[in-house]
Amino acid sequence: MSGKTALVTGATGLLGREVVRAFERADWTVKGTGYSRADGVSILKVDLVNTNEVTAALDSVKPQAVVHCAANRFPDKCDKDPEGTRAINVEATRSLASLCASRDIFLIYISTDYVFPGKPGDAPYEADAMPQPTNLYGQTKLDGERVVTEEYQSAGKAGLGVVLRVPVLYGDAELPTESAVNMLLDTVWKAQEPGTKIKMDHWALRYPTNTEDVGRVCHDISVKYLASDDRSKLPNILQFSSEDKYTKYEICKLFGEIMGLSIAAIEPNTEGNDPNASVQRPYDCHLSTKRLKDLGIDVSTQDFTGWWRWNVRAFRK
Repeated sequence: MSGKTALVTGATGLLGREVVRAFERADWTVKGTGYSRADGVSILKVDLVNTNEVTAALDSVKPQAVVHCAANRFPDKCDKDPEGTRAINVEATRSLASLCASRDIFLIYISTDYVFPGKPGDAPYEADAMPQPTNLYGQTKLDGERVVTEEYQSAGKAGLGVVLRVPVLYGDAELPTESAVNMLLDTVWKAQEPGTKIKMDHWALRYPTNTEDVGRVCHDISVKYLASDDRSKLPNILQFSSEDKYTKYEICKLFGEIMGLSIAAIEPNTEGNDPNASVQRPYDCHLSTKRLKDLGIDVSTQDFTGWWRWNVRAFRK
């Protein structure tokens, strides 16, 4: 047994489940928080915008590390509920960071590559590159990064609060809608219906990263930072990403090949962002993993094609 305890917010979600498993595999005691899917036993039901509930959870679990996965993370949904998005992505994060800092708890805040503008030619982005989000989701996650840094610095606990940026994620989903990658399986199935025509983005570059790999990295970061004699000398912004590069159309094409299904009804759209669209997406936000490598943390990832060839059977209808 490691003798250490971790608390994972958003533990019923796509990433949170794998973060829990990663710490469990390393013999940590792990508790998760959730809300709509929390069972109240292994997953505590905690409303993260309710400071009293968060305080009670921290004081009950007494973790050495918290991984904050919970967020409103779908750009289109963020635009439809800006107030609710800021409440969970920024204000709940500020409260959690303040409570963790005052208890000397190490915090990993999961952020996104969408904090960057993703202009052609800019990527890969180093961790210290200038953020410039193109949509509300990216802005609220950047604001969340800033409040984590502010709360730990004001508490004199620099180095105990860390940001980990990740790109679009995929993995073992309970529902395809949990992931912008997994849901493309449904798109390929829908394309089999007579008369269907679907336009699919073939412009923006994505670097789909497996949630199991992110979970492993969260554990390894926690071990590294908790063991450090002087965390203030360690970077407070880290980035992790696969090197596998695809457009959404290319992912659909791969899924069609794996499942033996035609994607003739899916038309590649190379036009980029619609200037009139409410959500503007970046072209290429590829993240550099240099800081993790410099820390000696394994940045290897599962092969995207290989993972899907092995796992797609579980997602067949």
